[in-house]
Amino acid sequence: MMLSPDQAEADLSWTQSDPETLLSGLKSAGCSSEEPAEGDERAVKCRADQPLSREEKRRRRRATAKYRSAHATRERIRVEAFNVAFAELRKLLPTLPPDKKLSKIEILRLAICYISYLNHVLDV
Repeated sequence: MMLSPDQAEADLSWTQSDPETLLSGLKSAGCSSEEPAEGDERAVKCRADQPLSREEKRRRRRATAKYRSAHATRERIRVEAFNVAFAELRKLLPTLPPDKKLSKIEILRLAICYISYLNHVLDV
């Protein structure tokens, strides 16, 4: 993510440990502080009426465990389908020895050569 020069200066206040500086940074960002009924500590709470940007909504949605689990499942299915496709392609390619272990790039290169050979055979 790229920052503009004024964003970089504004973000410096978040890295400082001074509570007053942090609190003023929160206020300037549209957040307010409230005193809880008991204890000295302040609860800092952002206003709910601020609309979230599309990016922030997406980031929050992707941070949920349900979303991560669904994404992992989709990725697992995609990788499995990818590996099955390479296995099927591998069965169609002639190699010596026939059970030789080939990497994915070797399978693709061999497939390209085999297709070129078959085109040459058909042309002759």
